[in-house]
Amino acid sequence: MGPWEATLLVIATIGSVGAAVGAWFQDKRSSATQLAAVQRKLDLVMDHLGIVAPVESEVVRHLESGRVIQAVRVYRQQTGASLVEAKQAVDRIAAGLHLQR
Repeated sequence: MGPWEATLLVIATIGSVGAAVGAWFQDKRSSATQLAAVQRKLDLVMDHLGIVAPVESEVVRHLESGRVIQAVRVYRQQTGASLVEAKQAVDRIAAGLHLQR
């Protein structure tokens, strides 16, 4: 095998690995997006049925005391949600309680 063939083989291998890694990351992002959508839908169904998740009781306690940041922190710790997801969830909970902030 000549030097050009070896170079082309290395470039092709790097390209294949790069494509595989890119596809894996795309799939992971897609899964996270789908999971977030399912979580939002589940939250809406639970709200409609009046079901309060156990995590929400502590969040509600913080919201009633006016500690929104602590409520978001607790929600994140107990659910593993991102900061944005936790803030949105806490806002939904607060809206359900009709709290003025």
